[in-house]
Amino acid sequence: MRPAHVYTQRTLGDVPSAVRNLLLSTKELQETLRRWSIAQATETQVSDVYVQIGTDFNATIHAFAHHRIELNDIHSFPKELRTVLEQCLAEDPSPDVLSQFMPEVRRVLSKLLRGLQARQEAWRAVGGQVPIIPYDHR
Repeated sequence: MRPAHVYTQRTLGDVPSAVRNLLLSTKELQETLRRWSIAQATETQVSDVYVQIGTDFNATIHAFAHHRIELNDIHSFPKELRTVLEQCLAEDPSPDVLSQFMPEVRRVLSKLLRGLQARQEAWRAVGGQVPIIPYDHR
């Protein structure tokens, strides 16, 4: 079941929607991990969010591929994220455990974000009018 805040991808090749869904899922993962660390979420809930990230990541890869924009440099993202999540979830939940693993989770997520941001020019070159990653005015 998708979280209520996630938008559905309307058309094949809808890069902005695919990226938005992926970014929302990564934010949901961080929140679910925080809740896991204080025993308000289960390993299964963390795993479910990871599966959603995988689905959204694949949709993003396909949306870019529809426009012939390759994302080869971030194909390792799901595996890297899974590795750090498995290590984290192998520990007993606690804020200390989360603080130990969150820097690596953030590093993996940051690598994904940089890879997506690097495609802004390619997206504009194929006629993309809507930014891939919306401006966050916070």
